[in-house]
Amino acid sequence: MKKRYRIKKEKDFQLVFKKGKSFANRQFVVYLVDNPRTDHMRLGISVSKRLGNAVKRNKIKRRLRVFFQKYQDSLDAREYVVIARQPVSNMDYHQMEKSLLHVLKIARCIK
Repeated sequence: MKKRYRIKKEKDFQLVFKKGKSFANRQFVVYLVDNPRTDHMRLGISVSKRLGNAVKRNKIKRRLRVFFQKYQDSLDAREYVVIARQPVSNMDYHQMEKSLLHVLKIARCIK
């Protein structure tokens, strides 16, 4: 994922947490906020150490990035922060995709 599509700085995460709206299901929490400065989506990912070792956490993050690259054209131009919950550690990609689509449909940000 290119640099302009990522959220890496703590202050950017805090901005999304404070000003954004949250939507959740059992597997994911998605915070989103409109960003008038950019015309594309930006993504921040948070995976807790409680979900597993570094290999497991990185695998979850890779799968999330693949999902957002796949659906990039269908998503609104907003800033997204995705927090993975405990059940994600036992899911495969297709289950994660289905769950994320569910949350994003609740948030009404997928076309």
